[in-house]
Amino acid sequence: MGLGRGKDDYKLAATTDGGDKKTKKAQAKKDMDDLKKEVDLDDHKLTLDELQRKYGTDLTRGLSNSRAKEILLRDGPNALTPPPTTPEWVKFCKQSITQSEMVNDNLYLGIVLTFVVVISACFSYYQDAKSSRIMDSFKNMVPQQALVIREGEKKMINAEEVVVGDLVEVKGGDKIPADFRLISAHGCKVDNSSLTGESEAQSRGPEFSSGNPLETKNLAFYSTNCVEGTARGVVINTGNRTVMGRIACLVSSLEVGQTPIAIEIDHFINIITAVACTLGAAFCILSMFLGYTWLEAIIFLISIIVANVPEGLLPTVTVCLTLTAKRMAKKNCLVKNLEAVETLGSTSTICSDKTGTLTQNRMTVAHMWFENQIYEADTTENQSGASFDKSSTTWAALARVAGLCNRAVFLAEQSNVPILQRDVAGDASESALLKCIELCCGSVRGMRDKYPNIAEIPFNSINKYQLSIHKNSTPGETKHLLVMKGAPERILDRCSTIMIQGKEQPLDEEMKDAFENAYVELGGLGERVLGFCHLNLPDDHFPEGYKFNTDEVNFPTENLCFIGLMSMIDPPRAAVPDAVIMVTGDHPITAKAIAKGVGIISEGNETVEDIAA
Repeated sequence: MGLGRGKDDYKLAATTDGGDKKTKKAQAKKDMDDLKKEVDLDDHKLTLDELQRKYGTDLTRGLSNSRAKEILLRDGPNALTPPPTTPEWVKFCKQSITQSEMVNDNLYLGIVLTFVVVISACFSYYQDAKSSRIMDSFKNMVPQQALVIREGEKKMINAEEVVVGDLVEVKGGDKIPADFRLISAHGCKVDNSSLTGESEAQSRGPEFSSGNPLETKNLAFYSTNCVEGTARGVVINTGNRTVMGRIACLVSSLEVGQTPIAIEIDHFINIITAVACTLGAAFCILSMFLGYTWLEAIIFLISIIVANVPEGLLPTVTVCLTLTAKRMAKKNCLVKNLEAVETLGSTSTICSDKTGTLTQNRMTVAHMWFENQIYEADTTENQSGASFDKSSTTWAALARVAGLCNRAVFLAEQSNVPILQRDVAGDASESALLKCIELCCGSVRGMRDKYPNIAEIPFNSINKYQLSIHKNSTPGETKHLLVMKGAPERILDRCSTIMIQGKEQPLDEEMKDAFENAYVELGGLGERVLGFCHLNLPDDHFPEGYKFNTDEVNFPTENLCFIGLMSMIDPPRAAVPDAVIMVTGDHPITAKAIAKGVGIISEGNETVEDIAA
């Protein structure tokens, strides 16, 4: 095909941008093939008339302006198409990696360092994200639903919708949805350990009892737990205005200082910066003195400063901290941020709260006194500690009283959970007794089914005892069994006999002295001590079907048979570090006992109280 083709053979030079890429490539290849062919022209053979007709022109006047514009649009400008050019940014990149500008070793080093930094950043992000997800799980502490009374009707709403002035109701097992003032309560007890560190459940009622709002009985606080009973109250604070919310805001607003490693890195960077700038300035001045141009001197300055930059410092530190964090993660230790790893490594002393941190935050039976002897119970988390003889008749009687005169119960669906780890509805002391008896004697529920409860006087601060009466089907005993537990001195005052080797003996002065010595010894260990007694009610006065009245007591509460003592303590955790300072508001005796248990105080060491004494 010749280049001198007629107008019908011409194609427009201007094409749309939206053409298919494959079509463009095919057309470009075809055009290239056409260009490679031998030059084939026939215009030189045409007559003038044929030439005029072929190109639509006038041999005298030429083309009109409009016709010339049409052909220009059709064929394009009369200029050679420039060859494809390389973009300027590509030229720059090519120049930056040539031998004259950078050694290949430096290129490879830069790629490796970039790779390490990216990987380190990815792991740091993953670590922080994982920690954030775990921290978000703590939101479960916040109650999700609340029972409110509006327009005289009870309704369950989202806890976030509770407002000041709402009338709310809570029961055992509920989380407190907001700070509220109690207006009525029935046997209500709350667990304030997350707020005050107090492991014992605190009773709550409508009466004012203390000027300290954290200790008064008529206030319940947001995110704490109601462990038993019921209560109704008026919401006085919500959200960030609650006591827990104010603590959270205070903690989040604290200014956190630099970690030791950040301080050291800053110090190192300051030194490197000073050295680099000094050397750079010196070489810049020296190069100008030797006759180099000012541009070359500036290049010297920049080169010296850049050469002193420790490119590998960041990835090296990050990789080291990352590896340490991974090792700690294998030991179930969560690292919220990598700098905390080095901070922990620089720590020499830890100040810690006692309840729930050094201790297990669960009351546990530690010692028992019966048959004029103190026995040590197993308080370890895995039940690997000391044991005692459980074949004693007196121990069986003591266990029976502790299991029957007890309102604590295991929550449902926990048969596969270890006994010490089961959740219990009840106060801390009764929960400890329940778990102890369940471990030593088997099912407490079976025991209670065997001795049905027919009357009960709950514990109160005036009597300082709890009493219950049960049907008794044990051969050789009466039809009704009265059991009692409470403050040891109050229990002893109501007893006239004591059980020794399964038999009742007179409670003489010698046995009272033995009781006093045991009580003082257990109390000196910082343990909470309870006394236990029972009485077989005579059948002639209390026949089957007798109506017991707990309001106007129509049964004996004196001349009982003392059985023994049981003491409880919040035991130390199995893995408490050695170098700790214990911060607690407990009595010094209790704090000292826990400190000895975890090795803070060694045998022969003296505390401040010991020295003062």
